[in-house]
Amino acid sequence: QVQLVESGGGLAQAGGSLRLSCATSGSIFRLNAMGWYRQAPGKQREWVATMTNGGTTIYGGSVEGRFTISRDNAKNTVYLQMDSLKPDDTAVYYCKSTITTPVGEIRNYWGQGTQVTVSS
Repeated sequence: QVQLVESGGGLAQAGGSLRLSCATSGSIFRLNAMGWYRQAPGKQREWVATMTNGGTTIYGGSVEGRFTISRDNAKNTVYLQMDSLKPDDTAVYYCKSTITTPVGEIRNYWGQGTQVTVSS
């Protein structure tokens, strides 16, 4: 079993900052890419950012320059630092981990989601 536990969501004013965390635990041979997605009410889930286990980072166009993804491999934890927040950033944020299982399978797992609300 693999579990992802998110924390750090909440309410912020426009222009403010929040930091999300997501810890992955369980039966993991190797933790590969880790990333963040978000889903606003009435909209499809949107990719936000990804970081590979080699340290490469890529961002969606709507957040590049404002959000920073990082990870602590010793803690199997990925972070999302969100600065210069806008009301349009309001959404439920989900982390995703791509892992290699002890038997060599590649699987994706999702966190439970954490609400981020940005007021104008």
